[in-house]
Amino acid sequence: MSAMVQSGDEINPELKNLVAITREKSENKFNDVLSALKDLLGRKSLGDQRDLEACKQSLYSHGVLQYCSSSLRFSPVKIQGGYAVLTQMADLLSTCCVGLGDFRHMEVFSHEFLPSVVESLLFLADRLMNRALRDKARNELIRLFRKVFDSIGWLLRAHRHLIHHVLKSKHYESVQICEDDDVSIVTVTMWNNIFRANGAVVAEMGNRALTDIMDDIVYKMSSSSNPVIGRAAVKTLVLIMDHSSSTRQLIHRRYKGLADLAVKDWRGKGFDSALDQLIDHLQSDVPWRDTKETSEECVRAACIIQAVWRAHQTRKRLRKLPRAVSTLQRSFREKRRQQQEHIESQRAEEELRHQVCLRRQRAMRQFRQHQLHLMEMLPAAQVEKYLGELENKAAVLIQRVWRGHRERRNFQQHRYILRQHRAAVTLQRAILQFLKHRKAQRNILTPLKGPKGLTDSRRTELRQQIQEHISLHPSSVMSAEDSVELHQRAQSVLHQHLISRASDRAQEQHRQALLVQINTDVELLLNAPSLKDARVEDASLFLSRSCPVATRARQSHNALMQSMRLPWWRMLGDEFSSPEEPPRKDYDMDIESLYLGGN
Repeated sequence: MSAMVQSGDEINPELKNLVAITREKSENKFNDVLSALKDLLGRKSLGDQRDLEACKQSLYSHGVLQYCSSSLRFSPVKIQGGYAVLTQMADLLSTCCVGLGDFRHMEVFSHEFLPSVVESLLFLADRLMNRALRDKARNELIRLFRKVFDSIGWLLRAHRHLIHHVLKSKHYESVQICEDDDVSIVTVTMWNNIFRANGAVVAEMGNRALTDIMDDIVYKMSSSSNPVIGRAAVKTLVLIMDHSSSTRQLIHRRYKGLADLAVKDWRGKGFDSALDQLIDHLQSDVPWRDTKETSEECVRAACIIQAVWRAHQTRKRLRKLPRAVSTLQRSFREKRRQQQEHIESQRAEEELRHQVCLRRQRAMRQFRQHQLHLMEMLPAAQVEKYLGELENKAAVLIQRVWRGHRERRNFQQHRYILRQHRAAVTLQRAILQFLKHRKAQRNILTPLKGPKGLTDSRRTELRQQIQEHISLHPSSVMSAEDSVELHQRAQSVLHQHLISRASDRAQEQHRQALLVQINTDVELLLNAPSLKDARVEDASLFLSRSCPVATRARQSHNALMQSMRLPWWRMLGDEFSSPEEPPRKDYDMDIESLYLGGN
């Protein structure tokens, strides 16, 4: 065999850690066992097949597979990963239970251990099914349920005697009676895959086991309208009838009218070829009988099936009827109450509005009557004066309202410009404060601090070690005098760089401040109002607070005005130059003396 086969209690070094972990039956070690087992099987699957068989036998002999089987009953809440890692463990366990070869404990393994493995897998599948039926994350749980049943099918194809244990299990019975389409698809597909992989299984199972399987398949075929279930059921029945001649008479005797049901419900659903094979099998072996009797039996069977199905549907609707009626009544009463409250609130608002209008009309009428009564008491000469005062008050009121409206409209139009101006002033003030703070920091001389942890004695010791190293290892490229001279030149260059760095930083900061101010002015100019909307107050936004800038602008304006008063023959040589452009030297001097911000 191989070096993997151990004798007695001797454990292969590759399995020591895994066996040590599985001795403690705890959920805390589940993920460690899963990762170690995946790594071990992954490495062995790439090598010799005999090494893989010996590894699986060692896993069973040292109790690792027993731990994996019992771990499928662990609570998923206590395991990191939940049902997903439990499904992975089920897949690995089914893989380890297939392809072990012949070994010493084969009898115990086949008749005692494998039934417990199947029971654990069915327990996990039953738990996943129940959780999927009441959980919102249905698709993921159904996928894990299908994967567990694939592991069960893999075991049944390799160990055919386990089919009887599956059919007797209460967990499989719980899965079998479930009427969910996704669950039915998984179970019917599993039997279809088993019979298609090995047709001899049908002959070895016996009529009782086949009857249990066919009862479930025919019931799902007759009670469901899902084409996936119908296709899998029809193909499974065809496989059973192809590999077992005794089952044909059993199907004719036990499922009368199955051919008519298949043609009526499943014709034209996408698997007519398989359906035709089933109908041919059913009709080829039917003994001759009277046509009238056959038709009567078919009608009677169809009536029974229809009556059972309609009764089932009626009972289902009746169970849901009280809840639906109560929900409908509750929603109708709530909607009617809301409509009544809305109508009452509208009626109350209309009544209040009507009362307010009546009171206003009554007060206005009384005021007019009182005013007419007073005017009757006045002399005729003062009536015209009184009416003129009333007209003046009305005109003043109209003017006040109009001016307030106009000012509010103008404020809304110019509020954005005022906000920009205020933001620009705030930015300039912040930049000035920043530059002032940086200048104050540069003026503070920080004392030179030596490296931490070095004392004078330590420096002397290090200098002595360096001198000894230099004396023991003289350089063949440069002499000591040249090294000292090069060091002095490097120090002088470094000193000059440090001296010039301060002036370079000041110039760079000055340049950055000028760019910031230029960008601010450009943004103000871009957001400036048009000439027809401009006012006198807007001109103050574009006046510089810097005295050098104002002086330079005045000089440029005066130069432009003087050039405009010159005769034409004096302008012949300056047609390509701007009269307001100063000499380059003066311009540089002005920029250097520019005071940012101003007062």
